Amino acid sequence: MAEPEVRIEGFQAAVDEALQDVDMAGGEDGEGLEVEEVANGDGVEEVEQEEPDARLLVGEGEDQTLLTAHQALLVKSPFFADAVSQFSAEATTRRIEFANEDLDAVGCFLQYLYTGEYFPKKVGDALEADPAQDAGDDGDQLLKHARVYTLAEKLGVTELKSLAHSKVHRVNSTARGELAYARFVYANTPRTDTTIRKPIASFWGQRSHVLRHEAEDDFRKLCLEYPEFGFDVLSFVLDVRERKGEGKVEEPKSGRKRARNQ
Repeated sequence: MAEPEVRIEGFQAAVDEALQDVDMAGGEDGEGLEVEEVANGDGVEEVEQEEPDARLLVGEGEDQTLLTAHQALLVKSPFFADAVSQFSAEATTRRIEFANEDLDAVGCFLQYLYTGEYFPKKVGDALEADPAQDAGDDGDQLLKHARVYTLAEKLGVTELKSLAHSKVHRVNSTARGELAYARFVYANTPRTDTTIRKPIASFWGQRSHVLRHEAEDDFRKLCLEYPEFGFDVLSFVLDVRERKGEGKVEEPKSGRKRARNQ
C-alpha cells in the first residue's frame, strides 16, 4: 500500500508519498491540511478521526497560505505548545501566524509530525530523487534542509533538526550551491551553533583551494559579508597545519614585533 501523499497546491506538485489523502492547500477558503488516514506513530492514532483544529498562516501578502493541522500533534513542539496556551478556552478560531517562515519548510515540519520523515527520504547514503529540483545544481536542496533545520531550532523539535542536518550531508552540490548554503547558515544561525557551522568551515578549509576558483567572486563576497565564515575557514586551515607541525614558530627574543629602528 502506497504511503500517503502531501501536496501544497500552487507551491509544489508533490512533496512526498508520505501522507495519502492529505492536502495542504493554500487559499481563501481555509481548506488546509485534511487528514483522513495517517501513518501510525506516537500520538497519531488519537487524532486520526478528528478534524484539524489549528490553523497556520504562512507567508505575507499574496504569498500567504493557510494550512490546518491537529493541535494535539503541534503541541509536541514547545513553540506551538506555548502558542496554543495563549488561546482562550472559548476561542473558535485557533490561528498562528508564520509571516517570515518558508512554506516548504513548514510543510516538511507538518510531514514530519504525521510520519516521522519528510521528503526526500534518506536511502542509504543518499536521498530520494526530487523531480522538482534542478539536477544541475543542488544548492536548492541544501537550502531546503537548512531551512528545515533552522525552523526546527525555532520550534524546539530536536529530532527534526538532527534529521535535516543528516540530509545536508547526503546532497552533492556545486561550489555556488555550497556558498549559497553557507550564506544562509551564517545569516540564520548563532555563532555558538557549531553543529552546522563547523562542517561548513571544514568543507571549505579542505577544498577552498580548488572550489573557490569555480566561484571566486562569490567566495570573496561571502568572506566579506560574513567575516565569521572567513575566520572559521582560516581557523580550520591553521588548526590542521598546527596538528601537522607546520605551524611551529620560534619564540621572539623580545616582546617587540619590530626593532626600534624599523
